[in-house]
Amino acid sequence: MKRIFLFLATNVAIMLVLGVSASLLGVNRYLTANGLNLGALLGFAALMGFGGAFISLWMSKPIAKWSTGARVIQQPSNATEAWLMNTVANQAQRAGIAMPEVAVYEGAPNAFATGATKNASLVAVSTGLLQSMTHEEIEGVLAHEVAHIANGDMVTLTLIQGVVNTFVVFLARVVAYAVDSFLRKDEESSGPGIAFYVTSIVCDLLFGLLASIIVAWFSRQREFRADRGSAQIMGTPRPMIAALRRLGGMEAGDLPKNMAASGIAGGGMLSLFSTHPSCEERIAALQRA
Repeated sequence: MKRIFLFLATNVAIMLVLGVSASLLGVNRYLTANGLNLGALLGFAALMGFGGAFISLWMSKPIAKWSTGARVIQQPSNATEAWLMNTVANQAQRAGIAMPEVAVYEGAPNAFATGATKNASLVAVSTGLLQSMTHEEIEGVLAHEVAHIANGDMVTLTLIQGVVNTFVVFLARVVAYAVDSFLRKDEESSGPGIAFYVTSIVCDLLFGLLASIIVAWFSRQREFRADRGSAQIMGTPRPMIAALRRLGGMEAGDLPKNMAASGIAGGGMLSLFSTHPSCEERIAALQRA
């Protein structure tokens, strides 16, 4: 699941950096100097939430390349690479998007698409997938990834992540202020105490965990849509169904969080946190369409 893992991990890291920076700059003291300023807090939370999400989005492609060791095909060095380039080019044209970068990386069967915009994207496939699937099945997988790009799934999930980030930051600091006020002995002191900082960090983590359930649910819906997009691009759902059946019988490679939502396979141990539905659910949905 290498794609949403990096997106979420990068988002969390950026949020923590922004939070620490805000604390060092005295933003928390400003927000709580004369009681909790809810309006200012909401603005601060939105800035933090969407800032972290959009920075993660713009960093998604270089981080994906670095984390997977993906090698972008500049000039095909063999027949397989030439076939990959031609297949993605044809599918991108059918989907109405610019030609994505095409890359190959070493690993177990998987694939992903990422990038900040539809016209500056990346499609990568693993060597394991190339070695274990037929050309028709790989075409279905590539069409699925191209559909993710055409559907704007990275931007959609970024907006969703920004909204949930905003609520996480806002609610965490409301709870932190309440705890800090309850524990403070010096009623005349202004600004947050140590309890505020500790509680806000703990709540950021706890509320962030709950927020990831929401993001994962939206990710699963986008997977169903990308499967349908693959069928539309290919003109038939058969290649995607065949690819899913094969994936169901093998161990798919993991992807980083910021790429997992656009990967072809993956999911968490618990269904609530899984970014992908099961292969069986996806096959059933394609057969009903």
